[in-house]
Amino acid sequence: MNPRLNRRSFLGLSVSAAATAALAACTSTPPSADAPRRIMPGDAAIAELEAGRAFTGTTVSQNLTAAPISASVAGKTVSTWGYNNGLVAPTIRAKAGDRLRVALKNNLPDPTSIHWHGLALRNDQDGVPHVTQDAVASNADYSYDFRIAHPGTYWYHSHVEMQRERGLYGALIVDDPAEKLVYDRDWVIVLDDWLDGVTGTPDEVLKEVSGGMGMGGGAMPGMDHGSMGGSMGSTPSPSPGSGTHMLMGSRSDFLGGDAGDVRYPYHLFNGKAPDQAEEFPAKAGEIIRLRIINAAGDTAYRVGTPGRKLTLTHTDGFPVVHKDVDAVVLGMGERIDALVTVGDGYTPVLALPEGKTGQSVGFIRTGTGKRPLPTTLPIALDGDVVDGGQLTADPSVALPSKTPDRTHVLKLTGGMMKYD
Repeated sequence: MNPRLNRRSFLGLSVSAAATAALAACTSTPPSADAPRRIMPGDAAIAELEAGRAFTGTTVSQNLTAAPISASVAGKTVSTWGYNNGLVAPTIRAKAGDRLRVALKNNLPDPTSIHWHGLALRNDQDGVPHVTQDAVASNADYSYDFRIAHPGTYWYHSHVEMQRERGLYGALIVDDPAEKLVYDRDWVIVLDDWLDGVTGTPDEVLKEVSGGMGMGGGAMPGMDHGSMGGSMGSTPSPSPGSGTHMLMGSRSDFLGGDAGDVRYPYHLFNGKAPDQAEEFPAKAGEIIRLRIINAAGDTAYRVGTPGRKLTLTHTDGFPVVHKDVDAVVLGMGERIDALVTVGDGYTPVLALPEGKTGQSVGFIRTGTGKRPLPTTLPIALDGDVVDGGQLTADPSVALPSKTPDRTHVLKLTGGMMKYD
């Protein structure tokens, strides 16, 4: 395996891209003469397939400039990287069947790319350097251009090294004109664990965790190194020998053991810490669609609206059989759509880092009452709690049962000694 495909980078890959990268890294023997020829992006078969995709005739355009920026995190000015001078990039909105054109200008000191997370699209537009495209060089431009096949809640982010751990990400919402889901408004929510410019940089974190268990680093999955101290919103003190960024003792029974390896000072809700929480205006009695995206690198979030049920409707872009729950847990990169009916006053949308301390929160405001202080919010979300894997596909998108005609075996190797 390619030694540069470390655990952190690997977790950032989509499943399909990871499989492709792993195969490419492990294979050096060319295919035999009688093996099927690989279909390349420029082949006629690709052009024919793309021409056959549904097309509304509408082209949605977006310009994105990746560059170093200054941003405010919890009232502190930090230096990081972002798109269009923002900590959270513009939300791109289109309809299923639209053509998306994104002009990327790279003003970063390093090469970059954009991966369209979760979308089924033509391979050469998927933004994975060394697999589907060459990275866009510093001070160079690149245009992404493809048709969007499926509706749903998606997101986009850099796919180069640790760049996604900065501010290089944004939401991509693909509306379905034929959707029958009933709601009054929708709120796009991007959750993230943040340390860049506060306690260090993502590259410093990677260097530290790459020292592995020899530095007293991340726990092996399922191992309990003791519970963490600290009150809600605080950052646990480093354990002896753990280094600056290592987190010891993060444990979640829901996740089956280890809940993360990196210590984050903040958990952000649309780029904002709890003290500067975002407010979403609504009217009492309205149904709000929450489009929740977990853009974090090392944190699963348990999301709920205390005192109110969530009705889960979609996972990773696709509809599911509706389920009423008290909270839902999202892994890194996962998206969940949910409905909530709001009453008078403030309805908190609370995201608690699973197995860690801290909180991320936003408020739906109906114009009455006083906004609760973050310290008065619940420190736990209990009751009926599920994750996306426990939901059932809606019959409209359920795939028929078939017998595989080819099986591939992938061995994902590595260990915690070098965090690879």
